[in-house]
Amino acid sequence: MTFQCNGFFTHRVLMNPIDQYLLEVCEISQKLDRTAIEKLVEHLVKVRARQGRLFLLGVGGSAANASHAVNDFRKIAGIECYAPTDNVSELTARTNDEGWPTVFAAWLEVSHLSDRDALFIFSVGGGNLEKNISPNLVEAVKLAKSRGAAVLGIVGRDGGYTAKVGDAVVIVPTVSPDRITPHSEAFQAVVWHLLVSHPKISQSQTKWESAVTKP
Repeated sequence: MTFQCNGFFTHRVLMNPIDQYLLEVCEISQKLDRTAIEKLVEHLVKVRARQGRLFLLGVGGSAANASHAVNDFRKIAGIECYAPTDNVSELTARTNDEGWPTVFAAWLEVSHLSDRDALFIFSVGGGNLEKNISPNLVEAVKLAKSRGAAVLGIVGRDGGYTAKVGDAVVIVPTVSPDRITPHSEAFQAVVWHLLVSHPKISQSQTKWESAVTKP
């Protein structure tokens, strides 16, 4: 079965799983908040202009995304960028000795997080203390707010604490309650690749694009 991205089918029960999943991807792409993405662009441009640093936080699959994104923001966008989860020794030592909820905030304390910097949250839920979901993200966001650092995010569901207090947050729309996590984590990659490709942010061509343009 074929489908159009801007012409959603109503008889979804008749679709096979592959078409169903890809239709959901199309729906999310159509529903992403363009204004929120533009706000991310503007904040990132300001962070670079004031020679601030970008700290990317995520857990699980979002931690892996954060590691990849650090490379792109540094290499393509020229923004000084770090992911605490890349330092496995410190992460596990702090988790063992001090507890999981404070691992990111403690890391940021040592890094002297300031109002020149920005925190960028990759998360499905965005953090929720009441439900004890990603309390480490919540504590990191609280620290960032107290220091005057910008809080950015790409999150799923309702965005949790990150969306509630963040300065620029893209919420990945929920189009299927059965696939919130895979879509949220997949679109973290879609949005950050959009950001580093944006003409206001991109400073250097990636290898394959530059190879194609050579005579």
